[in-house]
Amino acid sequence: MALTSKISLYDNQWPAAFRAEKARIAKGFGSELMDVQHVGSTAVPGLAAKPEIDLLVVVAQNRDEEARTAFMAGLGYVRGSDLGLGHHFYRRDVDGVRTHKVHVCVSGHEQIERMLNFRDLLRQDSDLRQQYQNLKLELEARNREGVGEYLAQKAPFIDALMRRASGASMKVT
Repeated sequence: MALTSKISLYDNQWPAAFRAEKARIAKGFGSELMDVQHVGSTAVPGLAAKPEIDLLVVVAQNRDEEARTAFMAGLGYVRGSDLGLGHHFYRRDVDGVRTHKVHVCVSGHEQIERMLNFRDLLRQDSDLRQQYQNLKLELEARNREGVGEYLAQKAPFIDALMRRASGASMKVT
């Protein structure tokens, strides 16, 4: 089973694709909208990635999920399974290929800090970025069960990195 799309070299057009999609979806969140960030591998210059733009939408609260889901459907998004309390997920496919993922998190949700910190660590450390890229390409090459398998096999690397980063930030100098 294939991944949702094939990993490709970094594309300098990804930031522009993020900005365009941010403008499209921001209208559907009204006064609840607090922030929209580019996350995931396409947000890291130089990193090979599945060409799927990940957006992190931070909201004050989830008031009218039905209206939001209808708005997102009008933009071609399908609501996926919630990824936890206060963490909703939408995906957009074009001609059977995943192009965008939107994570909607209530302000203060732990995944906000995690996604932003992981992105920033990869942006700042070229060795770490290369290790992660190598892992992703290896996992793609031997993947048999699809994106669930791919995500599960990436998780230990990400979890270890985030634990190290958290421990480093807690040390007193």
